[in-house]
Amino acid sequence: MKSVGVFDILGPIMVGPSSSHTAGAARLGKVARAVAGGDIKEVTFLLHGSFAKTYKGHGTDRALVAGILGMEPSDLRLRDSFRNS
Repeated sequence: MKSVGVFDILGPIMVGPSSSHTAGAARLGKVARAVAGGDIKEVTFLLHGSFAKTYKGHGTDRALVAGILGMEPSDLRLRDSFRNS
């Protein structure tokens, strides 16, 4: 198995405002899409900790949806992911 470095998870190029709550969430959404193995018709996210407290302000909600849609954290369409879903 290939080892994963920190910049494979979070990179310097992203749509903000938060590297962990936006870029990290988009990456998590992409991983969920890959695990599901196909088009996802419906999804429910259960957020805990700081994700639950700041998800709207940091764009976590939009980023998770963007990841499920297959977008990269650097994709400017991330901000409009609800409209694109």
